Amino acid sequence: MIHANKAIITCAVTGAVHLPCQSDYLPITPDQIVEESVAAAEAGAAIIHLHARDPHTGRPTTDPDVYGQFLPRIKQQTNAILNITTGQPGTFEERMLAPMRFAPELCSFNMGPMNAALFALLPKYEKRVKHAWEREFMAMTKSLNTVNTFENMEYIARELGEKRGVRFEFECFDIGHLHSLRFIADQGWIKPPFFIQSIYGFVGGLGAHPAHVLHMKQTADELFGDQYYWSNLAAGRNQMKFITLGAILGGNVRVGLEDSLWEARGIPARSNADQVRRIRRILEDLSIDIATPDEARAMLGTKGADKVDF
Repeated sequence: MIHANKAIITCAVTGAVHLPCQSDYLPITPDQIVEESVAAAEAGAAIIHLHARDPHTGRPTTDPDVYGQFLPRIKQQTNAILNITTGQPGTFEERMLAPMRFAPELCSFNMGPMNAALFALLPKYEKRVKHAWEREFMAMTKSLNTVNTFENMEYIARELGEKRGVRFEFECFDIGHLHSLRFIADQGWIKPPFFIQSIYGFVGGLGAHPAHVLHMKQTADELFGDQYYWSNLAAGRNQMKFITLGAILGGNVRVGLEDSLWEARGIPARSNADQVRRIRRILEDLSIDIATPDEARAMLGTKGADKVDF
């Protein structure tokens, strides 16, 4: 692992898994996404990770026209690196629409299949749904598997990486995903330094156990040596303690309402910026300095905000 002197804070402001019925504070409209993103950047996030939602229903969407309603505005109001997902529900072609149109500095890059298993939430939230699609969305995940084949991975690497200069946040939900990353690197599809995001506590991936954090780092060290930057995120109540453990081990951190809707036990998170401020305070108490967006750009080798297509 590359041991940087400063930690990068990423904030994932809305995601494609949490539903409007789960939180009154989840950003839905372009205006809300802009407001939450700008506030998170002002609080100390160097990277803003972005999904889009239908402005009227809150349903996750891959429509690039919706992305176009908030990407330029966030860019105008912050210096943060903007990171567009390639991994939310939809066909591979649909998932690629916004990244291909806007060619951001950074895109997420899922290193394998993932089962969200939202159907397990139906008994808890069925009577609280705000839109009919929420019930349908939860139910359909019983037969839904978000897939990234090696053919998909090569396409992302060639079309976004080589041709459009996009760098990647490699999302690894399991140990095998690290080996897949090593494989595609050996194929010559991607180049270091790699920005590896280790993920814990989601159904279908590594559970939330501290030993998995150590196992992730040990395996990544064996596979990538000093050619990668490491970051961590965790679901729900595990968010802060797991990313703090990763930071103590030299990693970067990710927070945001995509990953956790909770401020503390039984207390809903009211904003993304609150989560950024909380982890920033923890890091500073541990004598870990916070990377600015430009410092993060230098670390990850992104092309710069002036070279994106929005």
